[in-house]
Amino acid sequence: MFAFLKVKLGKDQGILFVSGFAASVLMAALYIVQPTFLRLLDHKVYDQYLRSHHETNATNVPVVIDIDEKSLNEFGQFPWPRYRMAMLLKYLQAYGAASVATDILFAEEDRTSPRVLIRQLKEEMKIDIAVQGLPPALEDNDELLAHNLATGPFVLGFDFMTRALEREEGAHPSLECAIAPAKVAVLAPPGAPSPHDVLFRAEEAICPLPILAKAARRSGFITIAPDEDSVYRRVPLLFSWNGQFYPSLALAALMEATGMESIVLKMSSIGVESVRLGATVIPTDERGRMLINYRGGMKTFQYFSASDVLAKRLPPGALAGKIAIIGTSAAGLKDIRATPLDPGYPGVEAHATIVDNILSKQFLVVPDWAKGVELVMILGAGLLTTLLLMWARAAWLALPLLGLGWAMWYATVRLYTEHSLFISPLYPFMTLGLTFLLLTAVKYWREERAKKFIHGAFAHYLAPSVISQIMNDPDSLSLDGQEKEITIQFSDVRSFTSLSEKLTPTQVTNLLHDYLTPMTRIITSHQGTLDKFIGDAVMAFWNAPLDIENHQLKALQAALEQLDRLDDLNKVFVEKYGFPIAVGIGVHCGRVRVGNMGSADLFDYTLIGDNVNLASRLEGLTKYYGQKLVVSQAIMDACGDAYRFRILDSVRVKGKEKPVTIYTAYTADEASQRQEELTAYERAHELYLAQRFDEASTVFADLLAKGLEPVLYEMYIDRCRHLAEEPPGGDWDGVFTHKTK
Repeated sequence: MFAFLKVKLGKDQGILFVSGFAASVLMAALYIVQPTFLRLLDHKVYDQYLRSHHETNATNVPVVIDIDEKSLNEFGQFPWPRYRMAMLLKYLQAYGAASVATDILFAEEDRTSPRVLIRQLKEEMKIDIAVQGLPPALEDNDELLAHNLATGPFVLGFDFMTRALEREEGAHPSLECAIAPAKVAVLAPPGAPSPHDVLFRAEEAICPLPILAKAARRSGFITIAPDEDSVYRRVPLLFSWNGQFYPSLALAALMEATGMESIVLKMSSIGVESVRLGATVIPTDERGRMLINYRGGMKTFQYFSASDVLAKRLPPGALAGKIAIIGTSAAGLKDIRATPLDPGYPGVEAHATIVDNILSKQFLVVPDWAKGVELVMILGAGLLTTLLLMWARAAWLALPLLGLGWAMWYATVRLYTEHSLFISPLYPFMTLGLTFLLLTAVKYWREERAKKFIHGAFAHYLAPSVISQIMNDPDSLSLDGQEKEITIQFSDVRSFTSLSEKLTPTQVTNLLHDYLTPMTRIITSHQGTLDKFIGDAVMAFWNAPLDIENHQLKALQAALEQLDRLDDLNKVFVEKYGFPIAVGIGVHCGRVRVGNMGSADLFDYTLIGDNVNLASRLEGLTKYYGQKLVVSQAIMDACGDAYRFRILDSVRVKGKEKPVTIYTAYTADEASQRQEELTAYERAHELYLAQRFDEASTVFADLLAKGLEPVLYEMYIDRCRHLAEEPPGGDWDGVFTHKTK
């Protein structure tokens, strides 16, 4: 196929088309696989749609009976005695509630019952007590609650546990479970999977006490599983357990309020299609989960404090026709959930929202055909972006690509706001972005390859540095150059010729590679320009071809870093080659001529001038003074505030009449460690310049005796001895003339 495209479209267009097509297929594959990090991102897109366009016209049927902080302050800590819960249920019934659901687990017997307390005192403390005047109906709180449950429209909550759904902290499965299953009629086409295979299947249940479960008219599970990011977006309406179906608390509360006794479960070829309650069809995903259409944050629905109900502070008929759900918003009772609209949303209000969604029939739906549409959008976005990048100029790309992105966003928003259908634009947007970036990179790569081809073709005839400059700026094709201030560095390996005699030619090559590679990287990392290699020597400069601020400081920093890096390299060299290497570095700054130098047929971008020669001489002086680094007065003047400098000498280098003062440099840490030595040296050097040669020699000898800088101190001791024997006279300027390089 690629060969065909090369013929029909041309090589560049063929590469772009194949790259864009591959990117589109990759994004389609990612969409099918749904990796976790992208699924989490997709959840955030859904949350943004819900936050921006959620409906606030909720029904007023579901209400929350809140065991809030006020209730806890008035009636004590929770859990309350069951007789109080029995009173709460009867008062809610008396206020006219159509059904009352409890988002509370009554899984253990009430330990505050008089009968239980009497038994515990006898078993644990061997005390027999009797209570007189207590009506028999009040001897057991659980029996009292069971009696009330049997006489009203009450729905008990229980919890399911599976590997996929979280278990409430401290909850334990019930040994005996008397909850009754729901009557469910299954409508399934031929070949549809069994609902027990696609619905969430419970492994264990935390059930109400049997006496309570048998007394209640209905029960429903309170289990709501969060998504991977711990946000609650959807809820299963039915569970499968032991071959039976069980409804959610909200569904059971609705059935109790409306008097409906059965549910219709409609299946499709891939799983659950919908759950029908009476005439209301509730759309679900293939596992029977309904997207919760949250109306807002906490207290979107009407809240009544449980304390107001127990104290009969509500007006008569306040709950007539309402579906009341008992739960808690108190943070200490740990029923706070994160939703797309509120990170601190009471779990009880989530059940109220489900009731509201079913009553209002305002459902959010991810339709069965959503995956097909999103795949088409992915491929369409990728191919359209590819075609645009294949033929359109860069200046014309922004508008059509922005238009394509806006069209996808607008279409998905309209589907959401007008039809409550959620089609995610995430993967199409990612495809558009990936295709654009990939094809732009491919086009850039092709252009760079073309430049490299030209560079390589002419490299046989011109120096590579000149070719690069000509390609970037053809007007620079001149031998003239310019004069400017440049910082120059020369470095050389000491006694490399004798060292190389110990190695094979291959080892010499490898040693140079291992040494020169990190050295040149340090130079370029400090914005230096590598001029040339001269065997084992390196020449580099700063402030050309581009102006570099503080170029003297950057050059000195590079030199010190090179010396520090060499210490690490020598550990490897000793192990690999049997010896370390030493280098000398000279750094100087001055005006030179920089530009394309050479013949009419071949030239190079380099420097010429007297200051270049001086920088080379400074590198040579490192051996004479036993230093790794020698810098000129110009470098010291430019960098004196950043480093500690030690004067070495005032010299006339070979071939020059004008003297120059030379220094070496230390970092602040190194200078601090050598402070005593440097202070003593400065005193000795001042004595030397004052022609007090004997005194200076004594200080230099003391320094030498400590094993410090033997070459430098021996040199000054010999020089002081010679000058003491033959005094230089009153016109002596302290300058030493070097006869060799």
